[in-house]
Amino acid sequence: MHTLIFATNNQNKVNEIQSLVGEDFKIIPLKAAGIDIDIPEPHATLQENAAEKANTIFSLTQQNCFSEDTGLEIESLQGAPGVNSARYAGEDRDFQANIDKVLLNLAGTKNRNAQFRTVICLIWKDATHGLQTHYFEGICKGQIATEMHGDKGFGYDPIFIPDGATKSFAQMSMDEKNKYSHRQKAVTQLFEFLRSK
Repeated sequence: MHTLIFATNNQNKVNEIQSLVGEDFKIIPLKAAGIDIDIPEPHATLQENAAEKANTIFSLTQQNCFSEDTGLEIESLQGAPGVNSARYAGEDRDFQANIDKVLLNLAGTKNRNAQFRTVICLIWKDATHGLQTHYFEGICKGQIATEMHGDKGFGYDPIFIPDGATKSFAQMSMDEKNKYSHRQKAVTQLFEFLRSK
């Protein structure tokens, strides 16, 4: 079994990714790796923020690691909240407040097209190729509901209905969500790459 440090303390994300990769890899969050820092996300793109987190963890541990940054991009809000998704309503990362702000900003708007986009940055070191950085991206297109539905998941899940579905991410089991998930698409690419190693 391979061990990978995941640059997050969000146990929901750890559980979601562990459910996708099965038993070949053990995903270790920051706390389990003995790392207790809040990594800044100062950049304007998901890719740059993912790289910032991965590089910070690698510099501390010298171990293979990956990070991800995910944003909800809403067409009629010119791509907002985007890279600021976790802090859309303020620095305290209150997702209820974030959801309330999205619904308020979309009040009366007919175009509710949106997508979740995940970018993963992997820092991988091996004897053959040395230190490498790889990026993987997953997108899930959908619609923003007019009100919240469901109590599973996290973040914006209660108001996001993926294309091809009739219910929100927050109304789905983990297995159902993984059929659509932006994170699943990026993680699948990541682990297809790792299995080739």
